[in-house]
Amino acid sequence: MNRTASVTRNTAETQITLALGLDGTGKADIETGVGFFDHMLTLLAGHSLFDLTVRCTGDLHVDGHHTVEDVGRALGLALKDCLGDRRGIRRYGHAIIPMDESLATVAVDLGGRAACVFAVDFPVPTIGTFDAQLVEVFWESVAATAGMNFHAILHHGRNGHHIAEAVFKAAARALRAAVEADPRQPGIPSTKGSLTL
Repeated sequence: MNRTASVTRNTAETQITLALGLDGTGKADIETGVGFFDHMLTLLAGHSLFDLTVRCTGDLHVDGHHTVEDVGRALGLALKDCLGDRRGIRRYGHAIIPMDESLATVAVDLGGRAACVFAVDFPVPTIGTFDAQLVEVFWESVAATAGMNFHAILHHGRNGHHIAEAVFKAAARALRAAVEADPRQPGIPSTKGSLTL
């Protein structure tokens, strides 16, 4: 199965091209115009072992919100396309990741239904010039378009950069586990027999 997808998304606020490969090596080629976000997407690719290419031109003269939100939507659409009917995947994944003084857990269900529970409080409003609220905005967008339950919990942490990094790395590892082939269950991983949005 060729688990790759490309998405083009053009609006008055953002112009995005994105390519995703689930069975890659973690290669990242990211340009969004938002440096910290590029760093997080690079971590996401590296720890999920997804190959990810993103080009985004957004209305950064306003702020980074539309760029982060719309890249999240595009990534969720690409993930949905890569998974197809979700046959043969493990479906669930979770990871607990320490990042220096911070510790975060992320759990995901690729069961076709969208939900985002984000129990992560940032001690600072910005990380450099990056609005810390946009970490939640990104994952809400991914979950909404991928058809994914996404739960993030911060156990403890003091540094905004480290907290965001722990969440992205935990998400990457959880997704990596969830998309893996399950040799014991080659069919649809649901007692209903179907995973549809």
